Amino acid sequence: MNQEAGKGGLDAFLAAFDALPLGGFTGAANGRKYTVTRENLAGGKAQKLVARELGGTDYISLNLYRLDSGALLKPCEMPEEKVVRFVLALEVTG
Repeated sequence: MNQEAGKGGLDAFLAAFDALPLGGFTGAANGRKYTVTRENLAGGKAQKLVARELGGTDYISLNLYRLDSGALLKPCEMPEEKVVRFVLALEVTG
């Protein structure tokens, strides 16, 4: 996440992201249902989340890097705001 997002926004995003289970699961966000995969890479220093809307076309993909200087969020070909809103709204359903 970029520095300008502010510490409070970063803390909320990281807390929501870290609360999500590793592996595959189903979830809901903003009135839509998704299949979601969250995985750790490079010993947890890099993390990936991919979500596909069930019965729809929405797609979320992000990489999160845990650097010594702080967390760095890199959405995959979509605005950072979209992935942040998604993670903050995502509720695990199965």
